[in-house]
Amino acid sequence: MMSVDYGFDPEADEDRKVPDEQADSLLVGAVDLHQHPGPSPFPRRMSILDAARDASQAGFRAIVAKSHHHSMITDILALRSAGLADLSTEVHGGVALNRTVGGLNPYAVELALRMGGRMVWFPTLSSAAHVKHHEHHDTGFPTSEVELRPNEIISILDDRGAVLPEVRDILSVIAAEDAVLTCGHLGVEESQALIDAALEAGISRIVVNHPIFVVGASVEQAVAWARKGVTIEHCIVMYFGRPERRRDLDELLTFIKEVGVERTVLSSDSGQKTNPLPVTLFRRAVRGLLDAGIGEDDLRRLVGTNAGQLLLS
Repeated sequence: MMSVDYGFDPEADEDRKVPDEQADSLLVGAVDLHQHPGPSPFPRRMSILDAARDASQAGFRAIVAKSHHHSMITDILALRSAGLADLSTEVHGGVALNRTVGGLNPYAVELALRMGGRMVWFPTLSSAAHVKHHEHHDTGFPTSEVELRPNEIISILDDRGAVLPEVRDILSVIAAEDAVLTCGHLGVEESQALIDAALEAGISRIVVNHPIFVVGASVEQAVAWARKGVTIEHCIVMYFGRPERRRDLDELLTFIKEVGVERTVLSSDSGQKTNPLPVTLFRRAVRGLLDAGIGEDDLRRLVGTNAGQLLLS
């Protein structure tokens, strides 16, 4: 693995210097659906361009730049002439439906997708599950470097538990653009309602983000969603990131076994100031999962093929 010449942290990324031809070969064609480069109100280690350069050096097919606060589509478009278009790795984006884009705003969704975006994240920082989790747990989320109003909770349901009309409007846009819907940080009840409404609207590309973190979904719930055609995403920063914050790898292995490789994707969810670089995490995860007994063909699906089918096919 070639060492990056930007954003490299000798402590967080030191294992990038250790030769591992097998892991490196499995990263060729990888697709990361969940990176957090700058610009952002949160402190970030890397820009979109640097994230793409690092991914390109490793042979990634594509990455997705995500912001909790704004659509990164215009940032991506502006960077094409600054070198982004010259890289072998495709860079995609979308919009997260939090307060800073007007919440459940079909206009923001239309703009993002029709300018080339591929993903719509339902509320993350503004979801009830996130706000409540943040109040009672150390979530590891950074503190904004920009003074912002506190996030008011956004629900996708009305007082009777029915999906709001504006949500159905957004779903119609996603369906028309054949984009990827992700449940963001919605809890299990709201995620279930959203998935049911999305399937009814004809959306076929549906992702549940990090079921264990904030969402609070059990293995059994993830299996039930997968049986409906939903893809379950696991964020490898939780298992291969900073040692003091790592979760038990057996948890991830259980999810993969029960849900099935064909309905599972691995994403980095990295780019934060204190975490390893996304490519570092992918390389570390591939080695760790190989050592845990997952075969090369399954790993290619987990780190590339499945996400590529969602994002690019």
